[in-house]
Amino acid sequence: MREIFDMEGVFVRYREEKVELENGHELTHRGEEPTELWWKLKEAIKGKRVRIVVYEVE
Repeated sequence: MREIFDMEGVFVRYREEKVELENGHELTHRGEEPTELWWKLKEAIKGKRVRIVVYEVE
């Protein structure tokens, strides 16, 4: 095996927004947005057989 990608950061931005409806109920809107780091990873592994291991950085 050889290393083809080694970067650190947030791959997907996640957000939640609570909205109150006219009838008093509350609804949660959730959204995910891929970052530039995600697209770089996608291009680096495209068409390759890979093993991906993820570590959380504190």
